[in-house]
Amino acid sequence: MNIAFFLTPKSDVVWEDFNSTMRQAMEKMEYHSYTAIPLLDGKGRYVGTLTEGDLLWMLKNNPDLTFNNLNKIKISEIKRHMNNKPVTINSDIESLISLAVNQNFVPVVDDHGTFIGIIKRSDIINYCYEKFINER
Repeated sequence: MNIAFFLTPKSDVVWEDFNSTMRQAMEKMEYHSYTAIPLLDGKGRYVGTLTEGDLLWMLKNNPDLTFNNLNKIKISEIKRHMNNKPVTINSDIESLISLAVNQNFVPVVDDHGTFIGIIKRSDIINYCYEKFINER
């Protein structure tokens, strides 16, 4: 099965620039009610995922940080605790399932590492559920 069937394209994905500030990321995540978002560099390449946990650890470990000075912290300065591995559009469903076990979404990149979208864990689960029901 072609995994492009599951793809949510970049144009429909909430993501953040790796050089944005902590405040920008927090506001974006709050507005969209997301707990994790993909991070892209200036060339559109996937560089990682930022999670609420990453933000909370940054706040915990830096007691001088307040909401008023979060705009001084670049996302690139925040230690990330999850390594959401991307797949290429040519990957198989088994690769998706194995990654989705521990990731809310699986980033999808082209052969040059350019981010083209995500595949949501919920879409993978729904697909597997439908296959299971139809095979009964």
